[in-house]
Amino acid sequence: MTDEVKKGLEGIVVAETASSMVDGIAGRLIYVGYRIEDLSRLATFEEVVYLLWNKALPNAAQLDAFKASLAAARALPDTIPATLSSMPRNVHPMSALRTAVSMLGCVDDDSEGAIEDPEARMRVITRLVARIPTIVAAHERIRNGLEPIAPRADLGHAANFLYMMHGSVPGPAAVRALDAYLVLLADHGFNASTFSARVTAATLADPYSAVTSAIGTLKGSLHGGANQRVMEMLQEIGTPEDAEGWVMDRIHAKQRIMGIGHRVYKTLDPRAKVLREMSKELAAESGSTLHAKAVTVADTAVAYFEEHRPELKLYPNVDFYSAVVLDAAAIPVDQFTPAFAMSRVAGWCSHLLEQYANNRLIRPRADYVGPRDLAWVPLAER
Repeated sequence: MTDEVKKGLEGIVVAETASSMVDGIAGRLIYVGYRIEDLSRLATFEEVVYLLWNKALPNAAQLDAFKASLAAARALPDTIPATLSSMPRNVHPMSALRTAVSMLGCVDDDSEGAIEDPEARMRVITRLVARIPTIVAAHERIRNGLEPIAPRADLGHAANFLYMMHGSVPGPAAVRALDAYLVLLADHGFNASTFSARVTAATLADPYSAVTSAIGTLKGSLHGGANQRVMEMLQEIGTPEDAEGWVMDRIHAKQRIMGIGHRVYKTLDPRAKVLREMSKELAAESGSTLHAKAVTVADTAVAYFEEHRPELKLYPNVDFYSAVVLDAAAIPVDQFTPAFAMSRVAGWCSHLLEQYANNRLIRPRADYVGPRDLAWVPLAER
């Protein structure tokens, strides 16, 4: 008699965290006690990173010092642009990011020391948060035959990224949209990439190894790659007027609608609610029809499932409207998932701090279902 197998570790608690709480039934998300709705409206990404790492909001002096430390760490070692330049132009941006982050670990003298030394650990995770946007922007320019743009210390985290990618100082609407997006996705309990980061850290591997594991996990279309798939879906639909028929055709063909449904949330994802309102505001400013198309897709799908399959409890998730917001910030579609990594690295690092502080090797069991007691057959007789 074997124990019940919990596929995907569903419902299994494997550790404690003070970083974030996800309530999938009530549709709530909090970071260190603060509601995501309040943080996305009132906080900057830098404040949220500080909150996750220190478990308290910064005062003005602390925030200024933290922002200065991030700005000072943005520039890349020369080996990183050289690594990005050596890659094929058609390499997936997440593969480029994964490789560049791994290379950062090779050239950072604090890498190995960060396992045991708390001060070295803080320097490393600060560099990770500061440099991932620089990597993403540099890769985008390099693959388009352009020179990378050096970061500016006088710009905030979101504004500096857009400046490095596009070569001009962005407008306030784009900065606000990206900054709120970064806040909304900074942490989300024991999602797949966070779990992989903690599993790696639990072996006492360095933070670069752990974040490289997390980036590889985030790449998948069932996790971080979903936002790109949502945008590709919206681009496939002609006009907002075509959206309802397109959705019904997909439903009747029993095909998935990207961005609808969530493993944890059985009601509307609170982050999706914030992003929907933000998307509406951006559409009003730009005149884009993408928001109207997205709303029609979401509302049509939700209405159908509520009437015909209410037990499924399918609603838009964070990926659905984040695609519209990232598009408004002029981020290329296949850079959507790296933009997700720019945000979630804050949460990954928060969990690394927790794991190193109270470590135990993560080692679940598997239920063996293969054959037993086979007799060895000599090679000549097989």
